[in-house]
Amino acid sequence: NAYPLGSLTKKQPTVLVICGPDQNGSIGLVCARHLRMFEYEPTIYHPKRSSHSLHQDFTVQCEKMDIPFLSYLPTEVQLINDAYNLVIDAMMGPEADCANIKEPYSGILVTLKQIKIPIASVDVPSGWDVEERSQDGINPKVLISLTAPKKCATSFTGKHFLAGRFLPYDIQKKYELNLPDFPGTDCLVEL
Repeated sequence: NAYPLGSLTKKQPTVLVICGPDQNGSIGLVCARHLRMFEYEPTIYHPKRSSHSLHQDFTVQCEKMDIPFLSYLPTEVQLINDAYNLVIDAMMGPEADCANIKEPYSGILVTLKQIKIPIASVDVPSGWDVEERSQDGINPKVLISLTAPKKCATSFTGKHFLAGRFLPYDIQKKYELNLPDFPGTDCLVEL
C-alpha cells in the first residue's frame, strides 16, 4: 500500500528483501512471495538460513517462484540505490539482541544506514530494541507492525501499518489492546 507499482521510479519494479535467520526472516520470505504475486520483482538476500523446517519450506517456495537470491550484499551503496526501488528489512525483529549484533548483520546495518532508497521494516526496525528506538538502528520510511505495534513504534515518525487481524479477542482483552478496525476483508490498516 505504501509503494504501489505505479509509484515506483525505476522501470522495473525491483525490491530487495533482506531476511534474518529467525522469525522475521521467515516473514521476509513470505513477503517476497507476496510481492512476486503482485507483480513486483523481489530479490532476496538471506545470509544465514535457518534449519527450521518452516523456514526451509518458505525458501523452497521462493526458489520455485523463480525469486533470485543474492550470494552477497554489495557494500557499495550506490549499487543498491541504482538496482532497487526499495528495501524490505526483515532482518532482526523483536527477538533480536540489539546490544550484541554479530556479523554479517552488523555490516548489513552499516550498509542500510547509508542507502537513499526507502526502507520498509517488518515489526521492529533492525538495530532497534523492541522497547525503544536506537540511534544505532536504521531509519525506515515505513513500519509494518505485526499483530500489534511494539513499544518502540511509539517513537516511529514515518508511515505505520498494522498487519494481521488474527489476534484472538481474549488476548486483546488480557493485554488491554485497542486495535483498529480493519476495513472490509483487508488484513492491513494504516495507523
